Amino acid sequence: MSMTIRLKGGALAVCLCLILPMGALAAEKTKAPTPTPLSAGELYVIYADKTWTWNTGGGRFIGEGRHFVAWVDNGGKQSFADGRWVVDDLGQMCMRATWTNNEGAARASTCFGHRKIGNTIYQRRQPSGDWYVFRHASTKADDEFRKLVPADTVSLKAKELKQVLATNK
Repeated sequence: MSMTIRLKGGALAVCLCLILPMGALAAEKTKAPTPTPLSAGELYVIYADKTWTWNTGGGRFIGEGRHFVAWVDNGGKQSFADGRWVVDDLGQMCMRATWTNNEGAARASTCFGHRKIGNTIYQRRQPSGDWYVFRHASTKADDEFRKLVPADTVSLKAKELKQVLATNK
């Protein structure tokens, strides 16, 4: 092999050694930011003493004692729930309650995961729901977060339904 070919090959190797790390660095800078889980404290602030209003009713997250109460009317079939809500530092909030209706009672646990990128919070039903924007960095009118309201529109309805179901036995 001639000296010229070796020098060209060496020069090419040196160029590649200089160019490839810069390309990798540029690729690293353009990577999407990594979502991070919300802390238990952040989740507590979001949910405590709020009612999550649903099309069919809602759930109340009572801060003291982490008590959870819910009421739904699904096509005339009313149910109420009584239990607890829990949060963790993995970004998870769970509602663990006994749901009661005319047919009886059953325990259920429903959990939602929460992640943030910057000031935007994403949510999904665990374990395999699709991620969606729960709260935009600048809150929008249709953010799910806006369905968490301070007013308790649930506890009285749940209590009344509990009394009705108890007298029907």
